Amino acid sequence: MHPPPTTTAALIRHTLLRPALTTISRAPPTSRAVSLVASQPPRSLKQPPPRRMASSCSPSSRGGGGGGGGLEKLPSSPIRVLRTIPALRLWRRPHLLDHRTVALVPTMGALHSGHLSLIRQAARENHHVVVSIYVNPAQFGISEDLDSYPKTWDSDVASLIKLDRELADDGENLGRISAVFAPTTNEMYPGGFPGQEIDSKGSFVSITPVGELLEGRTRPTFFRGVATVCMKLFNIVQPERVYFGQKDVQQTVIIRRLVRDFAMPIEVVIGETERDAADGLALSSRNVYLGERRRKRATVLYNALRAAEEAYGRGERKRGVLLGVANMAVQDVAREEDKKAPEERVNFEVDYISLADPDTMEEIEVVDPAKGAILSGAVKMLPVESPKEGEDLGHSGGPAVRLIDNIILAPEGEKKD
Repeated sequence: MHPPPTTTAALIRHTLLRPALTTISRAPPTSRAVSLVASQPPRSLKQPPPRRMASSCSPSSRGGGGGGGGLEKLPSSPIRVLRTIPALRLWRRPHLLDHRTVALVPTMGALHSGHLSLIRQAARENHHVVVSIYVNPAQFGISEDLDSYPKTWDSDVASLIKLDRELADDGENLGRISAVFAPTTNEMYPGGFPGQEIDSKGSFVSITPVGELLEGRTRPTFFRGVATVCMKLFNIVQPERVYFGQKDVQQTVIIRRLVRDFAMPIEVVIGETERDAADGLALSSRNVYLGERRRKRATVLYNALRAAEEAYGRGERKRGVLLGVANMAVQDVAREEDKKAPEERVNFEVDYISLADPDTMEEIEVVDPAKGAILSGAVKMLPVESPKEGEDLGHSGGPAVRLIDNIILAPEGEKKD
């Protein structure tokens, strides 16, 4: 029997974070969700009692594995590896009672510097950081790249161990990486493998209408899968804060809506998009599919969005002008590629370029100077038309790669970072 909280604040915290939230939907809801307001945690969560530095090797982080979790750790590291829900909850319990904040950084592995930047931010602001590594089948369509998605456990582990050592040497951090949650699909979906078809049966969470727009039109089950797995992870880990990257801008809007609409005591923190220092390509786990030739043209979308951003900076506010500039930039690149021989050419297709409201992702005709807007888009880099002998085509032979990107048009008077 767990000892009762000893203060009013602890009692509130204990009640808020009991693992009792399970809100599901077996069919897409018919009602339309209302406007987005980012959920903020109670003040006591954002400003916990006086803190002492905590690390993954503190006494409370050595709690037993439970549920068959054992005491597995990453090699030569204090970072726990938790593979079951009971093991995670047993590890989590003492931090709740000790008023130690826990952050969650959800990933599907194939970690890059964008993920590591989020983990660093989480370690600065929380006593303990949990990194989840789970390739969620529910967010892949039936014709998408689930089987070929990069699975890089060894390199991911090496990256986390190295980063945790850096965090240990940096006195500015509140905490470190305390645990990796690496469940199986049977653990995450005890009712069976989640369906990937639109009309699949099962327990799903759908956030509409925002989940039906833009990416949702092309990938109709994607955000259903994202919302479902995030609901599960939030219920399992019960973090005070969760960290996501700005690159997946529509996903960030959906996660904030999820937290708000289901009254979850979680702060959603959005980190800036990490980009290649040389040409600005947004870092993504899918970039490994590109190969050398397509990688050189993979910035076509980003450069188009930048062109529209520059027009906005000159005072343009109308949709037709801003998107016209972006589309012209794309067409210029397409004409250049058309002039090349098949052995040199890069083929691509633009799915969409959008100018949307920053709260709802609905398309707008004119940018409201008080709100700003989101420029976003998606482009499919098609397989190399005529490979050269020995050419690097990318991971899994260089299949079609769908890249997304976005730029935030800041409200007038707000200085861009």
